[in-house]
Amino acid sequence: MIKQLRKVGNSNALILDKPILELLGLEEDGQVQLTIQDGNLIVTPTHPKRLAAGDLGKNLDYVINKRRQVLKRLAQ
Repeated sequence: MIKQLRKVGNSNALILDKPILELLGLEEDGQVQLTIQDGNLIVTPTHPKRLAAGDLGKNLDYVINKRRQVLKRLAQ
């Protein structure tokens, strides 16, 4: 999935959709650990909230349907 950085004051922000936050077990104002490894930024929830199996499927379906074209290009 490709996301666009957004200018916020003197910084840039990465905006995550609610279903993505839910898949990660993050809530609004949640904390994440940022790690750089081999030139990649890894974002890990510090205190993830457990997601019910049914909610996981529902949110994953939403993300797949919303980003279908991007996911097809990535798969090629």
